[in-house]
Amino acid sequence: MRRFWQDFSRQAAMQGVLVAIVGYASSVAIVVQGLKAVGATSEQIASGLFVLGLGKGIVAIGLSLYARMPISIAWTTPGLALLAVTPAVQGGFGAAVGAFIVVGVLIMLTALWPPLARLINAIPKAIANAMLAGIIFKLCLAPFIALKESPAIAAVILLTWVVMLKVNRLYAVPAAVVVAVTALALTGQTGGNAALVLPPLSLVQPVFTLEAMISIAIPVFIVTMASQNITGLAVLATFDFKPKPRDGLLATGFVSAVTAPFGAPAINFAAITAALCASPEAHPDPARRYVAAVVGGVGYILLALLAGVVTALVVYSSPLLIEAVAGLALIGSFASATANALQVEEDRIPAMATLLVTASGLALFNIGPAFWGLVIGWGLYLFFRWQPR
Repeated sequence: MRRFWQDFSRQAAMQGVLVAIVGYASSVAIVVQGLKAVGATSEQIASGLFVLGLGKGIVAIGLSLYARMPISIAWTTPGLALLAVTPAVQGGFGAAVGAFIVVGVLIMLTALWPPLARLINAIPKAIANAMLAGIIFKLCLAPFIALKESPAIAAVILLTWVVMLKVNRLYAVPAAVVVAVTALALTGQTGGNAALVLPPLSLVQPVFTLEAMISIAIPVFIVTMASQNITGLAVLATFDFKPKPRDGLLATGFVSAVTAPFGAPAINFAAITAALCASPEAHPDPARRYVAAVVGGVGYILLALLAGVVTALVVYSSPLLIEAVAGLALIGSFASATANALQVEEDRIPAMATLLVTASGLALFNIGPAFWGLVIGWGLYLFFRWQPR
C-alpha cells in the first residue's frame, strides 16, 4: 500500500471514478433485466447486484495491486443479454444459479486445463461474434419499438443518447439512463418505496439440470470468454499491459462460483473500462495507471450500496423502456460484433446463419437458440472449408 500511495494521483483517481460510473450505469439495466428473465425475484436481483458490485471491486483492486497494472473487471454484459432473451428453463432461478456456478468453474478450468482453453480459441472469430450479435439483436430493437408504445419518453431518451454520442460517447448511455429514470419517476412508474439501505443477501439453492447447462451455462461461458475475457486482454495489450491470463481467470472464475448462490452471474476482464484505465488519460506514466483501476474497484464497492434502489427503479418501471435503455447500451456491441462476423467474405454465410438462428428464438429439446446458432454456424463453417482429398 505504501507503493500505491506513492503512485496515487488526482488524475488517476478521477479516471477511476469515471470508470466506476460508466461501467455501472451503462449496463446495470441489462443485469436486472437478465436476472428477472430467468426467474429472479426483486430481493434476489438486489442481492445479486450487490454481490456483483463487491466481487468486481475486490477482484479489480486485488489484481491491479498484485500486477501493478490497470486491470478492470466487469460483469458479463453479453452473458446477461443472453439471459434476457433465453426461454425459461425448468427449475426456475435455482437452475440459473446452478448454471452460474458451472460458468465460474469452467472459467477456472480454462486457466488450469489447456485443452479447454484451446477449444474456446478454436471457435471461429466470425461465429463467436455472430452468436453475440444474434443474442443482443432483439434488445437492440427495443429502443425503436418503444417509440410506438411510449413515444414521448422514448423520443427524449433516444434524443439524449444521440446528442451525447456527438458530445462525448462515454456519457451517452449514462445520460440516457438518467433521463429514463427521471421520466419514469415523474410519471409514477417506479417503485416508490426504494431506500438507500444495504440489501439483504438472498441465498438461492442451486439446481443442476442438463437443460440449464446447455441453454445457459455453455452459451454464457462462451460469450464471456470470447467477447469479454479475450477482448479485455487484447485491449490491455494494445497499451503494452500483459497480465498473466491465468491469474485473472482463476480470480474471476473463483469469485463467480462463490457469489453465484447469492444470485450473481459471472464477472470477467473488462474491455471498455479497461481502455479507460490503461490509456494516457489515466496518467502519462504507464506505471501509475493501475491506480485508476484500484479507485474504480472502490467505486464499484460503493455503488453496490445502490443495489436496492436500482432494482426497485428497474423492476417496477415500464419493462419496454428499461429494455430500450438496455438496447441503447448494446447497440455499439451489436455493430462491432456484426462487423467482425462479416469481415471475411467466405465466412459470411455461416456467420449470418449463426446470427439468424440465435436471434430467431429457436428452441429444440428445451435447449435455447444460442446453442443451436453456435452448432449450425460452426457446422456450416467447417463444411464450407472442408476439402476432399
